[in-house]
Amino acid sequence: MKDLLKKLRRYEIQIRKAINSQMQGDFHSVFKGSGLEFDDVRPYQYGDDVRTIHWTVSAKGHGTFVKTYREEKEQTVFFILDVSASEDIGSPGKTKADIGREICGVLTLSAVKESSHVGLICFSDVKEKFLKPVKGHSQGYEIISTLANLKPKSLKTNLSKAISFALNAIRRRSVVILISDFIDEGYFDNMRALARRHDLVVIHISDKRETRLPKLGIIPVIDKESQRTLWINTSFGDFRQKISKRHDLRKEELQKFSRKNEINFISLDTDEDYVPKLLRLFKVRNKSLKTT
Repeated sequence: MKDLLKKLRRYEIQIRKAINSQMQGDFHSVFKGSGLEFDDVRPYQYGDDVRTIHWTVSAKGHGTFVKTYREEKEQTVFFILDVSASEDIGSPGKTKADIGREICGVLTLSAVKESSHVGLICFSDVKEKFLKPVKGHSQGYEIISTLANLKPKSLKTNLSKAISFALNAIRRRSVVILISDFIDEGYFDNMRALARRHDLVVIHISDKRETRLPKLGIIPVIDKESQRTLWINTSFGDFRQKISKRHDLRKEELQKFSRKNEINFISLDTDEDYVPKLLRLFKVRNKSLKTT
C-alpha cells in the first residue's frame, strides 16, 4: 500500500508540474464540464444548442425555451473501473489491471486536492465495489486501499450491465472516467446514454500479448474469463494477422463512437508511459473549457 501511494504521488507531481509549466493552467481542467446544475429556463435564441431545449416547458405552447445552468462550487468525479479477469494480462506489475488502478489512483489523489467529491464503481459482470462520492483526503485513501486490496468475485465482463448500474447510481451530473480493455459487445447504447447525462472520459487499455502474437507454433492459451485452455497454432496462415486486425477494428470502432458522442477518448498499451497521454487529454479538455 505504501509503495503504491509513493508511486502514485510521483506520477501526480509529474503531471501537475507539466500542466503548470506547459499549459499555464491547473489540474482542474481535467474535471471541466461537471460543475453545472439546472437553474431556470429562458426563451430560445438563435445559436442556442438544441440539446439545451426544455421540451416539457416548450410543449405547453408558449414558445421554445432552453435550460439555463449555474456553476456549482463543488464537482463530482466518478471512476468506473473494469476488474474482470481479462485485465490480468501483461507483465508482472504492468498488467492492464495494474495500469488501470494506477491511473484511477493518480486522478483520485488529484481530484480530492481540488475538493471534488470522488466515487468509485468496480465491476466485472457484477458490481464488485461501490463507493459513494465523498469529499476529502480520507476518501482518496479509501479508494486507493480498495484498488489495492480488491479481490473480484467474478472473472467475466459485462460492460452494458456496469454502465446501466452507473446510470442509476450517479444522480448528479459528474465527470465519469471509464477505464477498461472494452473486450465486450452490446454496450454502446448504455454508453451513449451515459455520455448524454455526464461528462464522459474513456480510457482504453490493451496489451501486446493479446494483439501481437509471435510465431511460436502450437501453444496453449488460457482464456482468463472462462479459465479454459485452448491450443492454437500461431504459425498457421494469417491467424496472427486476423487477431491483430480484430483488435484494431474494435479500438477504431470505439474511437469513432467516442468522437461522434463527444466523449474524450485515449488508448494506451501497458508497456508505454501513460503520463504523456493523460497530459494531452488534459490539454484538449483545457482548450475546450476555455471555448465554452
